[in-house]
Amino acid sequence: MPRTDTPAAALEPSIAVDRLVKRYRAVTAVDGISFAIAAGSCAALLGGNGAGKTTTISTIMGLVEPSSGRVTVLGAEMPRHRHRVLHRINFESPYVNMPMRLTVRQNLNVFGMLYGCADVAGRIRMLAEDLDLGDFLDRPTGKLSAGQKTRVALAKSLINNPEILLLDEPTASLDPDTADWVRGRLENYRRARGATVLLASHNMGEVERLCDRVIMLKAGRVEDDDTPERLINRYGRSNLEEVFLDIARGRGEAREAAQ
Repeated sequence: MPRTDTPAAALEPSIAVDRLVKRYRAVTAVDGISFAIAAGSCAALLGGNGAGKTTTISTIMGLVEPSSGRVTVLGAEMPRHRHRVLHRINFESPYVNMPMRLTVRQNLNVFGMLYGCADVAGRIRMLAEDLDLGDFLDRPTGKLSAGQKTRVALAKSLINNPEILLLDEPTASLDPDTADWVRGRLENYRRARGATVLLASHNMGEVERLCDRVIMLKAGRVEDDDTPERLINRYGRSNLEEVFLDIARGRGEAREAAQ
């Protein structure tokens, strides 16, 4: 007979957010949200500008202290015990620049050392081959094109072979070909590493392709939470972008009231 007992560690979510509240003086950016992300899954955190996505991700990273509630990452409470797990997670965003005067190799070397990688030079060689960085590895980062900078940002986010990858608009401002290339590399990494991915994006096609689950935020609260397919069916729409617009504009609430 197959075993039915599962180790407790395997059941523990990679990310757990419990009644999280974050206030900035009179503004409540996050208003009591709760969710848990299973190990090895890819979830999207969606919402309009000001919905609370960036604050939530910053809290998960241990950069922001909650006003109340609790956030745990790989079993460690954030930010109190973030030193226990920061070397096991990483973050990528096109809105965060690396030092422009340093070469790509120098930047990756610095981040590799910060994350405590055992063989930084070897890891850089591997990423350069996989992400096609060879032609500009020794070029100043500030001299790169937008697509090249995105590849370097992706390499930085993978330098420590993270178990959890947090992505904020990873393909923003990229042409369709480069954006597709980045998504393919993310899919490959997740499968090969068994990594957990939390993605914030305004590209609904990207979310449908990459994510098993969508957490919709509105005004700092969880408005809906399900798989892309179930959300599309429940709202009677043909794609996730239409669902997003329904939630953002309150049409979903009006439809439920009419039913």
